[in-house]
Amino acid sequence: MINTKSPGLPSAEEIDIPALKEKYRQERDRRIRKEGQEQYVRPVDDFAAAYEADPYTPVIPRKAVCEEIDIAVLGGGWSGIAAGVHIRKSGLTSFRHIDHAGDFGGVWYWNRYPGLQCDNDAYCYLPLLEETGFMPSKKFTDGHEIREYAQSIAKKYELYENALFHTMVESLRWDEELKRWRIATRQGDDIRARFVIMANGLLNIPKLPGIPGIHGFKGHMFHTARWDYDYTGGCEKRPVLDKLADKRVALVGTGATAIQLVPYLGKYAKQFYVLQRTPSCVDSRRNSETDPEWVKTLKPGWQAQRRDNFHRGANERFLRGEKDLICDIWTEVNRNLSAEQEEQGWPELTAQEFAARFEEMDFRVMERLRRRVDAIVEDKETAELLKPWYRYQCKRPTSNDEYYQTFNRRNVKLIDVSQTQGVQRM
Repeated sequence: MINTKSPGLPSAEEIDIPALKEKYRQERDRRIRKEGQEQYVRPVDDFAAAYEADPYTPVIPRKAVCEEIDIAVLGGGWSGIAAGVHIRKSGLTSFRHIDHAGDFGGVWYWNRYPGLQCDNDAYCYLPLLEETGFMPSKKFTDGHEIREYAQSIAKKYELYENALFHTMVESLRWDEELKRWRIATRQGDDIRARFVIMANGLLNIPKLPGIPGIHGFKGHMFHTARWDYDYTGGCEKRPVLDKLADKRVALVGTGATAIQLVPYLGKYAKQFYVLQRTPSCVDSRRNSETDPEWVKTLKPGWQAQRRDNFHRGANERFLRGEKDLICDIWTEVNRNLSAEQEEQGWPELTAQEFAARFEEMDFRVMERLRRRVDAIVEDKETAELLKPWYRYQCKRPTSNDEYYQTFNRRNVKLIDVSQTQGVQRM
């Protein structure tokens, strides 16, 4: 067989799809927030100072820049770095990167919380592996390795020499007379660019929940994107959070970040509360170190082929006879479908027929994941609260080999806030 079905995958006869659809609808309806994104607030006042500040790199005073250039790249994360690489390869030299952070790296610059890893196949996610000769140390590699790799690319392609860090763009307007984009920054810069590449991303400044009382909370509080190791103990590469041994800690939210973080807080905090509105689906991680013998077998063009394979598995469908090279939660639905089609001799399916099979497999995979919760979490009430009742990719699929196990610790308590549609007050 080219692909095999997931162990523990229930058959279609074992599940009641109409009943599941109704269950999904009920669970969705009691969680929907009518205010949508308005439930979040940008940091203001004292929070703005805390979350816009850079805790990692000292700010070096500089004179304001007044100049004309060909290209301004707003952002120094992966999009900005990739843009810089293409600009440099084209032979252009009149360009600048402008970023709020103190270095290249984007989301991987700001996020340094315990357990931070790439949650996609790193051989696909990290760019330019063939061009640089770099190979991730693991399938789901650590955040610090990703940041260091991003900065190594910036060095290799000489992106640092024109970069303006610790620079907050305040306005961008077209000057018809000059035929230039005028970029004004908080540092007083006046940069006039022929072209602007928007690579500023979404994750440079944390979104805070608009919970009443958040500004008056008297305890120590911080966002995961500005992890305070001085308070918790440990460091990014050695996250031993020993200063939490006498602390009661609450984590608000159970998205992809929480899945990586919960095992560390559960291990070290005296008492740990997890406040959950909607559970994530969490598969086993099966992270593995990169096999050097496998690396030796790779042929030129391997990364582009692997990425194409990933996109077909995660978002489209595998080609007839195509092997799933990724084999994780992102590609599971299509991998199972491919295995069943092979068993049936690859019947010709219309788009509608394939969509129907995909929907059925979606329900089967999500039921497998719910059964995984029952198999790991000892307290049945807690297990029931941790089960995801929605379609695959309704929330970002995650994987972790210690998340559910953490709820078996005596010092860990799950608090469900779905009935109130979230935390009501701090």
